[in-house]
Amino acid sequence: MIRLDNISKQNGHQILFIEASAALLKGEKIGLVGPNGAGKTTLFRMVTGQELPDEGQVVAERGVTIGYFSQDVGEMSGHSAVSEVMNSVGPVSEVAAELKELETAMADPDRVDEMETIIERYGEVQARFEELDGYGLEARAREILAGLSFSQEMMDGDVGKLSGGWKMRVALARVLLMRPEAMLLDEPSNHLDLESLIWLESFLKGYEGALMLTSHDREFMNRIVTKIVEIDGGGLTTYSGNYEFYEQQRALNEKQQQAQFERQQAMLAKEIKFIERFKARASHAAQVQSRVKKLEKIERVEPPKRRQTIAFDFLPAPRSGEDVVSLKNVHKGYGSKRIYDGLDFMIRRRERWCVMGINGAGKSTLLKLVAGSAEPDTGTVSVGGSVKMGYFAQHAMELLDGERTVFEQLEYTFPQAGQGSLRALAGCFGFSGDDVEKRCRVLSGGEKARLVMALMLFDPPNFLVLDEPTNHLDMATKEMLIAALSNYEGTMLFVSHDRHFLAALSNRVLELTPEGVHQYGGGYTEYVERTGQEAPGLRS
Repeated sequence: MIRLDNISKQNGHQILFIEASAALLKGEKIGLVGPNGAGKTTLFRMVTGQELPDEGQVVAERGVTIGYFSQDVGEMSGHSAVSEVMNSVGPVSEVAAELKELETAMADPDRVDEMETIIERYGEVQARFEELDGYGLEARAREILAGLSFSQEMMDGDVGKLSGGWKMRVALARVLLMRPEAMLLDEPSNHLDLESLIWLESFLKGYEGALMLTSHDREFMNRIVTKIVEIDGGGLTTYSGNYEFYEQQRALNEKQQQAQFERQQAMLAKEIKFIERFKARASHAAQVQSRVKKLEKIERVEPPKRRQTIAFDFLPAPRSGEDVVSLKNVHKGYGSKRIYDGLDFMIRRRERWCVMGINGAGKSTLLKLVAGSAEPDTGTVSVGGSVKMGYFAQHAMELLDGERTVFEQLEYTFPQAGQGSLRALAGCFGFSGDDVEKRCRVLSGGEKARLVMALMLFDPPNFLVLDEPTNHLDMATKEMLIAALSNYEGTMLFVSHDRHFLAALSNRVLELTPEGVHQYGGGYTEYVERTGQEAPGLRS
């Protein structure tokens, strides 16, 4: 359906692609992978014609419809969310808008004189709407928005009043409603809660068109894609299988290439040693010359490209008392909405609680109560003896001083630390070379999250309270964080929609449901086995 033939592309001084080729065939589901800045979004933009390759060509079959979801969602306001979603499907959305206007006009007492004309026009427009399957389309739009966790009120409310994360979901719903023959999704799993993520997985599994997507959620990739296209060093390499298979295959290929490289190096060293030893002897001149020619003809095996792997080792955290936090008879609400009515909850040393619940169940509220950034209406929250808390929430990223560079922020926070250890810390969290000289105000969401995490973990607390810590992190940083936290000796309370993160780090589950609060011994994996569901909102 779509082919990239020998494409080359350069952005400024950065070479992204050198004579690279790949294809997206009918019905294929491809995961596009590569380090940050490798050119994944540029590739999508070339397929959609928003950018052109410097050399080579991108060829799409005649008449193929392509739907593209990107992180840049553009302006949205003045419509309901459901109208905005239907806007992607052409004239039906304009007809739907006119129907709404005519319905409003029919209910307006000041326009009673025009009623006959309005009713006549309404009949014409309604007939056109039915002809375009408008009612069926609106039902499908609402079904998709519901799958992405929209309430009826949010669907019919002004889309301009939604937060950036919810607008992302509207933009994603637009592409899903189109059902194009080829779909390009750039990080669709960002900003989704666990229920929405699982719904999207199911939708994409049932989608019959060609799909190419990027995602930092390995579980999401594993369940959907059947092929991986990797961008590495300017080339495109295709692997059959899901993300896990790609990782295994890549590691095996690297091992084989390393062994081949080492064998060739040993052979070359032996030949060069012979040439050096006998080059001055006339009796061996023919042999030496023969071996020199042989070496000139040998195609050199390159060593495998080494991906920079980052690792972070915790300094030992001071030991806390056995009772870390105690909540007794806690009541909490916002306006008329009650979040907690008499919550009792105890966290003990070295427990790792993950908090599960649908949007609005009170997950972030619980973390705020524990961290002291919100007060209960009644009841008590008591932090135990010798507890040193570290709290990560999305708002923490806004507290960085925009004028400081990354390194200046590290130095300001840890004035006693040596430059070497701070540079090592920066490197662990993905700030190498000139990256440490970037001012905080120009950092991306992912970079800010990494910096805040580095500031929190360098002098480790013995109790970590983490609200969606993986939201902006790429796969390499997530893996580093999981490895580091696996060896962490302290206590944890966290919310995450990343199932790999949940399964790897939790040993207790607190489930918040409308029927009440449930506690489970064992981690997320055991919770899934016991309940038969991956998230509370999926229960029938």
